[in-house]
Amino acid sequence: QVQLTESGGGLVQAGDSLRLSCAASGRTYVMGWFRQAPGKEREFVSAITRGGGTTLYADSVKGRFTISRDNAKNTVSLEMNSLKPEDTAVYYCAARPLSYSLPSVAPSTYNTWGQGTQVTVSS
Repeated sequence: QVQLTESGGGLVQAGDSLRLSCAASGRTYVMGWFRQAPGKEREFVSAITRGGGTTLYADSVKGRFTISRDNAKNTVSLEMNSLKPEDTAVYYCAARPLSYSLPSVAPSTYNTWGQGTQVTVSS
């Protein structure tokens, strides 16, 4: 079974950029990024197909965040630009079961999750 490890979070000022990475130990999966603020439900951020040809973004991050993957290195990245205080959350990467080929916005459709990395954006 795949194991996922996120990295790259930190404390930044509004308008700054961060690049998150997710290292996978298993096969190539449809991957998603989600975030969860304290007391809030887990929220979809972005997703990418196994080959990287199709991407999906939440309206709140479209134009600011970019998802990409490097299957040779078995990593998925999320470049976050123009960060806002409302982007503050723990960010998780997740993998869909191998039988699925399409990205999804629903957390329940992903069955493997990383431990998360904290992103804090101050004003």
